[in-house]
Amino acid sequence: MFKFDSMQPSGNNIDIPTANDQYILVINGKPDGPFSIAQLKEHNIKPGDFVKTAAMDDYKEAHEIAALRQLFGFSRQPLPLQYFGSFDQRALASIIDWLIVFGVFVLAAFVVMLILLVVIPGEEYKMIRIGITAVIVALTPFAKLIYNIKMESGPKQGTYGKQLVKIRVCDIYGERITPSKAFNRNAAKLLSVATLFVGYLMCFFNKKQQCLHDMLADTLIIKDRLDV
Repeated sequence: MFKFDSMQPSGNNIDIPTANDQYILVINGKPDGPFSIAQLKEHNIKPGDFVKTAAMDDYKEAHEIAALRQLFGFSRQPLPLQYFGSFDQRALASIIDWLIVFGVFVLAAFVVMLILLVVIPGEEYKMIRIGITAVIVALTPFAKLIYNIKMESGPKQGTYGKQLVKIRVCDIYGERITPSKAFNRNAAKLLSVATLFVGYLMCFFNKKQQCLHDMLADTLIIKDRLDV
């Protein structure tokens, strides 16, 4: 049974349809077709209509598909307001990600210290334990930065925390971001923190729910599904 809330903007660039594909078109909230390009013209397809081919995992708005933009002269349009992730979703995802990254370091340090406990005398072991703790504290933020860049620019478009709460990072058109844009976004978080976290609170005062670092990097956080 088709449900309208299963439609979502997709930033996945894999299996982009071509002009020869057959399309399922959502008409009055229900899927119909498949239709050829000529039949889509007869239905007077619009940029915001949801379509899907057999090669696509999710429905996309027509303007999101390069082949349809070229054939029908659609311009790429920013995502509608209901797609944007909320502050509580972002905060929960961030907490989960910090726990994941920190947990990996703690587990690795625990294993190393168990090994060293067997081979190193007591006083030296205490000094090494302090050193390992300092290394964990120093490296965790850098590991978190690399983790964020890799995951947010990857196929899932989000860290494990974001995947669990069903949000992801994209550009203003809902497309997957590049590693360089992911770096800019995460580096700009320093400014969001430097403003005494006002940069994070800015998401409450704009329609796209962008934090300062999102504005600077021209990125969005979107929901994995529509809440309708």
